[in-house]
Amino acid sequence: MVDLNIFVAFTAGLFSFLSPCVLPLIPSYLSFVSGVSLEEMRAGQMKGSVRRQVVLNSLAFIFGFYLVFVSLGASASLLGSLFLSYRGFIRVMGGILIMLVGVYLMGLFKIAMLERYFQFNLKGKPAGYLGSVLVGITFAVAWTPCVGPILGAILMLAGTSTEIESGVLLLSTYAAGLALPFFLSALALNSFFQFSQSFRRYIKAVHVAAGFLLVVMGILLLTDYVTILNAYAISLTPEWLFERL
Repeated sequence: MVDLNIFVAFTAGLFSFLSPCVLPLIPSYLSFVSGVSLEEMRAGQMKGSVRRQVVLNSLAFIFGFYLVFVSLGASASLLGSLFLSYRGFIRVMGGILIMLVGVYLMGLFKIAMLERYFQFNLKGKPAGYLGSVLVGITFAVAWTPCVGPILGAILMLAGTSTEIESGVLLLSTYAAGLALPFFLSALALNSFFQFSQSFRRYIKAVHVAAGFLLVVMGILLLTDYVTILNAYAISLTPEWLFERL
């Protein structure tokens, strides 16, 4: 089944990964959670066991921030269900706020509230995969200003749903959009170093594109066209796919 919200959430996760507060830090996170130095990673001559260490610890890290995002999605939808009688008002306000976040990301004006964030650093990673999970949780809790607005918009979108499952699915999809390129980076370190260096010139364009996407989504939510588009997308879904869902 095709759902426009799912597409937006996954794309938002990709934009979050490509943001200037995440992309340049990926090598440092991979080094921190795996215990492999940046020099070893850049050398490109890691043994199979060392490469496996990087990949497995990156999976544990991903699991850590997945836990936080899924919990946030469930909480947002739970709040939405508690205010079921105000669903229309929540939808309209959510659409307006998502549009404001989109305009903010496009750089047309600044919102002081969105510039604030909590910084929480681990001085030393606890040993083992459990430690990598903890670092992933820390990463999700201490997101930076350029990730916070996008994540906040997806949380507002989750808050317009009255079903906890919908919020969990929405934030899981957002986390998947963030996790997929992170995992691919762990698999192909040399290619990632080359990509991150060449991509930095396009980071501003990524912010503008993310802002445009959120403005469009905010307008659709405000006018309730999301429901109409989702219904149309569902009508195009083949019957054999419905039988497997």
